[in-house]
Amino acid sequence: MKTFARSASTGEGMPVVAGFFDPRTFSVQYIVSDPVSRACAIIDPVLDFDEKSGATATHHADELLAYVAKHDLKVEWILDTHPHADHFSAAQYLKDKTGAPTAIGEHITKVQALWKEIYHWPDMPADGRQWDRLFAAGDTFNIGELSAKVLHSPGHTLASITYVIGDTAFVHDTLFQPDFGTARADFPGGDAQALWNSIQAILALPAATRLFTGHDYMPDGREPKWESSVAEQRDTNPHLVGNSAADYIALRETRDSELPIPKLMLHALQVNTQGGRLPEPEANGKRYLKIPLDALKGAKWG
Repeated sequence: MKTFARSASTGEGMPVVAGFFDPRTFSVQYIVSDPVSRACAIIDPVLDFDEKSGATATHHADELLAYVAKHDLKVEWILDTHPHADHFSAAQYLKDKTGAPTAIGEHITKVQALWKEIYHWPDMPADGRQWDRLFAAGDTFNIGELSAKVLHSPGHTLASITYVIGDTAFVHDTLFQPDFGTARADFPGGDAQALWNSIQAILALPAATRLFTGHDYMPDGREPKWESSVAEQRDTNPHLVGNSAADYIALRETRDSELPIPKLMLHALQVNTQGGRLPEPEANGKRYLKIPLDALKGAKWG
């Protein structure tokens, strides 16, 4: 199975993109680098977790660090596109290893407020202090000599953002590959209309923009893929072609009603709303996750 691919720079001011696929969670991690300065950003890193044994590990995050070392890169940012429901974020681990600042969208505070109630964490800070920077829509920043811009892309979650870096856009779970469709919008805080609007904003980028997705589910058993373009999505994505906003919302709501909750959702959100920090050790030195029972009313059983 292909678990790595490199997308070369397309010209001056355009990044090199290395994608790393995690078959356990169907997630894609990225290293976006400036070929001139060798500065880079890590996007949506995965901290390994086995829900059956409770074991954690850093295999995938260490693979990113090995790539950084091999190509003599300097990590300037550790970026999450949203609080993930299907894997743990390795943002804090990578910050500890590299010293690079962490960032996420400013609406993470809304997600924190929602989940602190679900987990009954009255003392949990819900002001986003767990990250070094909270990006607002329209914010810009640099990765070496690369220019980056933030789009607010709600719908899948309240806090989802898209990073537009040169001629690339990291669209997290808003769009999947053109042969698979789009993200679900039924998580707490999700909204199909908002998702449609976010997709339209992404499709308004130049047609040749390279789009990189947060997951791939390999329909019909094909090899994993995670790169497409605005033109490909606009012309071939089955959830978008020929559909109005009303058509899309009806399709999305019907489809979402049939999907079970991700198996790691209740595990992951208590880590990812804390910036990738595992729970603090208790008196015996061990860490424990807290799983609320019957908290997601109406959720389909998997």
